[in-house]
Amino acid sequence: MTITGALHIKLGAAPAGPAGTGKTESTKDLAKAMGYYCVVYNCSEQVTYQMTARLFMGLCRTGSWTCLDEFNRIDIEVLSVIASQLRSIRSAKLSEKTEFFFEDIKVELNKNMGTFITMNPTYAGRTELPDNLKVLFRPVSMMVPDYTIIA
Repeated sequence: MTITGALHIKLGAAPAGPAGTGKTESTKDLAKAMGYYCVVYNCSEQVTYQMTARLFMGLCRTGSWTCLDEFNRIDIEVLSVIASQLRSIRSAKLSEKTEFFFEDIKVELNKNMGTFITMNPTYAGRTELPDNLKVLFRPVSMMVPDYTIIA
């Protein structure tokens, strides 16, 4: 409900929680259930804004989803540019445009494009997301399931 609600208002979702709580799998399963292709992109300190620009352009054209796994491992300077890129896409989606200029390139926009980020907030070396990026994602808390109740 939280993730589909975020999509309805043209936001992404940010599942956060400890390792093994199903953040990436939940995103992939929801994409599959809704009939969308989901690209899982494992983030690291080597990710550049040029790399994300190419990824986002492809997603906009195809209407696919992406799950940016371990998103808070990206350098803060790059995260700031990514926020600008995602704000540009959201603005085009809110205006219901079919084409828009992204990084000075005219790009087709499929309204089904979705962006999701996963984070393990307690690990060392993780970056705190800037506020201009946080507002583009609806937070989703994930927790380790109690297998004794499930079984």
